[in-house]
Amino acid sequence: LARQLLEMWELLGSPRPFLAVEAGAGTGRLAGDILDFATREFPSFYAAIEYIAVERSAARRAEHAQRLALHIAAGRVLTAAEVPAAIPAGCIFSNELLDALPTHRVVMDGGELREVYVGFESEQFTEMLRGPSTPALGQYFREQGITLQEGQQAEVCLDACRWIEDAGRAIGRGFVMTIDYGHEAHALYDERHNRGTLLAYRNHTVTENILDAPGEQDLTAHVNFTALDLWGRHSGLERTGLVTQSQFLVALGRANEFGDLYEPGQSEVEKLRARLLLKNLIHPEGLGEKFQILIQHKQIETPQLTGLSGF
Repeated sequence: LARQLLEMWELLGSPRPFLAVEAGAGTGRLAGDILDFATREFPSFYAAIEYIAVERSAARRAEHAQRLALHIAAGRVLTAAEVPAAIPAGCIFSNELLDALPTHRVVMDGGELREVYVGFESEQFTEMLRGPSTPALGQYFREQGITLQEGQQAEVCLDACRWIEDAGRAIGRGFVMTIDYGHEAHALYDERHNRGTLLAYRNHTVTENILDAPGEQDLTAHVNFTALDLWGRHSGLERTGLVTQSQFLVALGRANEFGDLYEPGQSEVEKLRARLLLKNLIHPEGLGEKFQILIQHKQIETPQLTGLSGF
């Protein structure tokens, strides 16, 4: 990611500052990794970067002060609760953010689109079918040329559409990079996903019982990359490319034979562990094909990015 951000900076003409805005920065671990690497490998880029770690959780933002202390002292990183409203030149990027946004659940019932609501009966949560809460749900499918089959369930994340539009408005010149698991619309709403993709995770166990243990489960739904592309265009974003995580990492790593895996002074055991971790990230049956990387650009003429090259 540090290498890809460096290339974006160079394509923009090496502006100062270059705003690297991580949406959903969590505890700041990824920010620390990117900035540590840039400090060591790209001092000119590091001197130009203004890394903004965006995290709504006050408790997690508090952890940034310790984890990112050296970079904060160097004036290279800021912590914020919201994405800046104006980013003259830079990149907004997220890693597993949009899959966790609230989503509408719908089903095709009797030839009509119905929404699945949550009710409460006999001291427990239940599902109820009603008319759509907003006409935007029907419009969502029409804009993408998608027709659900009878009985088919699906998710519609209007918040993700609003998020990408806001990101496009914030960027003056630059990129938006979305890393998440999901598909294009034609695959997301095909017969393989007849029951939708909404799942609950608790204690590393996955279940479809999404109404159980409220507040104690993580609810996620696959990202619709076609919708991000279409709604991003509403605010000036253009599609740069969409690749799997495996393709993205291999394209960026092969230029130096994956030398970035290793840090100075690592033992052979530590190097082996790094290689095994990479294998998990790029293996087709693991995370390599489940995760996608969508990059969009604004006010740049057909940028060529290494992470998208060759595919």
